[in-house]
Amino acid sequence: MKKIHPSITNREFKLLIKPQGLDRRSKIEELSNQILNFCKKNKVDFFHLDNASTGLRSIYFYDTPGQDFRLNNIILRVRESRQNVWIDDYAEVTLKCRAHDLDLASKFNPTPQKKIKSRIRFKEEILRGDELGSRRQIYSNNAILDAVPIDDLFERTLSSVCKFFPGLDSLAIDKKLPLRIVGGNTNKILEACLPLGNLVFGDGVQAHCEIAIWMKSVGDPMVGELAFSYRVNDENRKQDKAHKRADKFFKKLQIELSDWLQIGSTKTALVYGKPE
Repeated sequence: MKKIHPSITNREFKLLIKPQGLDRRSKIEELSNQILNFCKKNKVDFFHLDNASTGLRSIYFYDTPGQDFRLNNIILRVRESRQNVWIDDYAEVTLKCRAHDLDLASKFNPTPQKKIKSRIRFKEEILRGDELGSRRQIYSNNAILDAVPIDDLFERTLSSVCKFFPGLDSLAIDKKLPLRIVGGNTNKILEACLPLGNLVFGDGVQAHCEIAIWMKSVGDPMVGELAFSYRVNDENRKQDKAHKRADKFFKKLQIELSDWLQIGSTKTALVYGKPE
């Protein structure tokens, strides 16, 4: 692998999982145990979580009727946390530019206006390639707003979102266009997210592993995603051996879990009906 680019702050490895049976806890435990045994065979420390609680949230995406955001490699996502049936009063809003080219993703500035607190992340997202045991990557330049009041989210126009994210003004899109939930107002996804544990690839390179299940409604899974990710910082950026070990683990894990894997690129691509 090449040296990790200095702008990368996170590496995230993702595998899509077939939806059948993912609404059963026993199925998730079966998958988790298979990963645990695989780690033992490959001498990768896996600090497994036996009693982790499942988080629930609603997820939806905004775009223009002509999907101008998507055409410009922009994704505007809202996550509403849920406590049982209740939605929290505050949502997480993420604006990202996601592209196959690092320089293209870097050119867009997702930073919100100064008075809004945010987290900026530049992710290398590693996906399965065309064949089992392969990999490819896309780059995601993110601004994450953690606590936006749902009642004040934004008006359903592009110009109102530009007030949150001034970088959108640079796009050649008519600012008078309306914004809509991709797929329609009823196209809100219910996500169940379960932490599985932590994988250790080397000094300072410890990845959080979890499975997310996207459902149209309770009991109706669309797809699952197994992911493990870790921060990249000044202390671990040059730990080439550990980063290579994570890459090798990802390739071998695909072969181990071949019966579980769903063909496709990302969960977002399923919503839009277009690959990434």
